[in-house]
Parts: sequence; C-alpha cells; structure tokens
Amino acid sequence: MLLDSHGRRITYLRVSVTDRCNLRCLYCSRHRFQWLPPEEILTYEEIARVVRVAVELGVERVRLTGGEPLLRRGLPGLIRMLADIEGLRDLSLTTNGVLLSDLASELKAAGLARVNVSLDTLDPEKFKRITGMDALARVLAGVEAALARGLTPVKINTVVVRGLNEEEVPEMARLTLSEPLHLRFIEFMPIGEGNEWEDRFVGLEEVMERVREVGDLLPAEVEGGGPARIFRLPGARGTIGFIAAISRHFCAACNRLRLTPEGRLRLCLFSDREFDLRPYLRREEDLRQALAEAVRLKPVSRAGTRPRRLMRSIGG
Repeated sequence: MLLDSHGRRITYLRVSVTDRCNLRCLYCSRHRFQWLPPEEILTYEEIARVVRVAVELGVERVRLTGGEPLLRRGLPGLIRMLADIEGLRDLSLTTNGVLLSDLASELKAAGLARVNVSLDTLDPEKFKRITGMDALARVLAGVEAALARGLTPVKINTVVVRGLNEEEVPEMARLTLSEPLHLRFIEFMPIGEGNEWEDRFVGLEEVMERVREVGDLLPAEVEGGGPARIFRLPGARGTIGFIAAISRHFCAACNRLRLTPEGRLRLCLFSDREFDLRPYLRREEDLRQALAEAVRLKPVSRAGTRPRRLMRSIGG
C-alpha cells in the first residue's frame, strides 16, 4: 500500500485531464494564464498507466477533474480504460455541468459511477455574472440527466462566498427536500493571491445556521471517504454535507493526491509543490518506485507549503 512518512494510507487520486475551462468565474485564476500546449498534456494511455500502477499500490478511488474535464475530446474512452482496472472501487467526475446533459448517457455506458456538479447559485443572472456564461439552465439539465442515467449519488458542490451567494444557502439546502441530491457546502479558499477576495470567507458554522432556517440538521451516513460532515433535513430525499477546508482542515487524515494534466503529482491540494512523473512513464516498475518515493514526501499538513493560486474550491 501507499503510505506516506506520517503513516497515512493514500487511497484517493484526483486526475486533472485538462487545464481548460469553458467558464470564466470571477474568483478563479485559471483564465488568467495561457493553456498548456496539447503536446504537453498526458495522453489517455499515459493517464491509464499512472492510475493502474497507483491502484496496484493501494489507490481505490479516482476522480476525474480539470479545468472542465468534459471539454477533453474522447473522454469516455479514458473512462472505459479506467473502469477496466481491477481493484479500482470508485470512478467519479467533477464537472461544471454545462456539457453534462449531452454526455451523461455516454459517460454512464463507459463505466463512470457518479458525478459532482459545481453550482454556486440558482439565480440565472447571478450565475451569468459569476461564470461569464448564461448557462444555468444547461447545468440544471445536466443534473437532471445525471439523475436519470444513474450517475448517482449526484453531488452538488457549492462554495459559499460572502457578498456573492451566502443569502442563497437556505434555497440551495431546499433542493435536498425534493430531489435525491447530496449537497456539499464548501468553504471558499482565499489563499495565495492577497487580493479583494480575502475578506469573502464564510465559515461553515455560519453556513450551518443558515441551513437551520430550513429545518433541523439530523446526522446522516453515506458511503464515501471524503471529509464532509453529513446531515439530512427532516423528510429530505438527499443529504447536506459541510466541508471545512479552512476552519477545520483535515490534514491529519488526508488520503489524496492529484495528478496534473502534464503529469505532475501534487502531494498537497493546497500547495503548488509537485513531483514530475513524466520521466518514469515508460516502465511501470520505474513509475511504481517514483510514486512510492513521491508519497513519502507528502507534507504532514498544509502549514509551510507554498499556497496554491486562488481557486474555486477543493472540489475541482
């Protein structure tokens, strides 16, 4: 198994298949930088090789992310490769949902188990202002398609930002009353930039109080290895989770790594420090040793790491 030097077992790998995105969200830095040249992006065969070796070493869960992963052509082909890997227990994908309704059936047929959809508002005008695209209806259609095609449980990732959407928390929570959605409120991470977003942080204790305007929060249990504290409103079909990425960080139990589109292993999701796997991709034995060595360098906590650029959340 993959063990870091602090005794944590690594079982979760996030794979960024592209750095490109079709949205231009106000608080995301991706659009400020040039996209990677296509020749620098790992091929699907290379991604599958890394995942296969990681699973041999103990990784059990893989999530495909981006940028926006559904922008990459032929993604169902990669999903089929990964779904065939023996020992991989869970294969999921995080998306902004804009393209999901068109691809949900194909993704399910390829072997994808479930999806997370990033959605911060139910107001069309606010959605357009936040993302730069008038596409809320398309995102909601994508959520409906995922539910209909069995890409479940469908999780909704909502990052709460002061002055932007904190007033919508009760409305978002009500979604779980009528639909079998697993809503996740995530603390905004205003780190690494030192700009006007630093005072937009909303702690999850405040978010929980806003949810209680809808009803009592009853403890609930769901399958999964994430850091969310899970609850259910009385009579609700879905659940509500709270991920305290800042106020109650979960470094001591961290079990995850991220593979960047160009083949670098990020050991801490809050840090830009990376381990380049590309020189080891030709031989699986070399890759196996490189992965094991990289994991031993995983920091005990995010304290002292070089902070990442301002990003939306830990969900992408």
